[in-house]
Amino acid sequence: MRNELTLFEEERRPLALRMRPRDLDEFIGQDHILGPGKPLRRAIESDRLYSSLILWGPPGTGKTTLASIIADRTKGHFERLSAVLAGVSELRRIITEARKRRRGSGRRTILLVDEIHRWN
Repeated sequence: MRNELTLFEEERRPLALRMRPRDLDEFIGQDHILGPGKPLRRAIESDRLYSSLILWGPPGTGKTTLASIIADRTKGHFERLSAVLAGVSELRRIITEARKRRRGSGRRTILLVDEIHRWN
């Protein structure tokens, strides 16, 4: 029953989410930094990611997808925050939990703040 439910839930997800790239080999574009042997790809694959990274571009160009791939590949805990919907208190909560997680398990947190330009 569990497998059937999981399959049903997967089928209900929008096509764009079901077809979203799941690893760097499926990701298209940005070959100058994500191609084999290139700087960002090497950092991701060796789990030596920079302390911060800004992904900039128009909607639908893969920023969130790339952040998800990075989180999966580096085994980091992935948190997504919308600057449109969340405020400072939510950001502080995530940072507090990230610090606890890092101290407790050594696992890093990867935070994606969508629409960060909305904060001023």
